[in-house]
Amino acid sequence: MAGHGSFIESFPLFGYNLKDYDGLFDEKLRLLSKLNASTNITWSGKFRAPLNDLGVYPRPVQQKLPIWVAVGGTPESVVRAASMGLPMALAIIGGMPERFAPYLDLYRQASAEYGFEPNEIPLSINSHGFIADTSKEAVDEYYPIQTYTMNKIGRERGWAPAAQEQLEKQRLLRGSDFVGTPDEIIEKILFQYDIFKHQRFLMYMGNNAIDHKKMMRAIELFGTKVAPVVRKEIESRKAG
Repeated sequence: MAGHGSFIESFPLFGYNLKDYDGLFDEKLRLLSKLNASTNITWSGKFRAPLNDLGVYPRPVQQKLPIWVAVGGTPESVVRAASMGLPMALAIIGGMPERFAPYLDLYRQASAEYGFEPNEIPLSINSHGFIADTSKEAVDEYYPIQTYTMNKIGRERGWAPAAQEQLEKQRLLRGSDFVGTPDEIIEKILFQYDIFKHQRFLMYMGNNAIDHKKMMRAIELFGTKVAPVVRKEIESRKAG
């Protein structure tokens, strides 16, 4: 996945100006796409030295890297992905999911306008969460870590502190987090599928801080309890 990213601290480290935020991403994404298409490349742009028939190695194991454009909710990024015929991974990490529906509508409309078949390009919804055998266990494991992480970032960025009770509201059906039992996660994935008709769902679990054994259990529950039911139900809805 290639995306703008929400952290800007790296710009001065690499000598970039923050005012070039969008231009840098656009140029580097297009360069990456061209590198993916052929071994040797001739290219020039604004932010780096030109390349003149140079080979780029090593090549990926597969013929081409499966490049996705990660989007956090800006129309310009949505249209850019559509204009290049690249699949879009939409991050929903706050707020009600239905407010993001216009971005997927815009993507499909723009894809057609640029000559691509929108129904043939997969779309992904990406969110945070954690799965456990009980709701209480999922909440008790996930939200203390999430609260700590959000407040640590918030102190660096000047945000008001968030209480755990505030963040827990995001696990409700119309919230952004997927935290709960397999049945709760299934219900929420299908609820969002009815909104977006997306082909892929990605959950970032645990913020790299939950006990390994519990993470393995969460992955097991996702693979054995959640995914089979979701796939079966979506196929049934398509057939109906």
